[in-house]
Amino acid sequence: MRHHEPPTTPGTIAPHIPADLYRQLDGRNVVIIQPPAPTRSVGKWAVPLALGLAGTAGVIGLVAAAVAVFDYAARTAAFIGSTTGPLGLGLSLKLFGSKNK
Repeated sequence: MRHHEPPTTPGTIAPHIPADLYRQLDGRNVVIIQPPAPTRSVGKWAVPLALGLAGTAGVIGLVAAAVAVFDYAARTAAFIGSTTGPLGLGLSLKLFGSKNK
């Protein structure tokens, strides 16, 4: 059996009334109230989305800046440690050595 599409009807079509409800009416008039379809404007979701994306970008920027500062501090400490080398070790032993001589 082939499926045939119903013909298109211009305008809106009234909602379907179940058969048992139709039989209970016994010829009385019926008023069907159908609320309009909800409309969603772009502003309802675009503003929160833009704020969320801006906040996320700000947090990612702060994390990247913190990582860059920590990396710079670690490289600086490694450079200073490597340049002082044995001289720094000798000074440390002389300064922090025992005072009982």
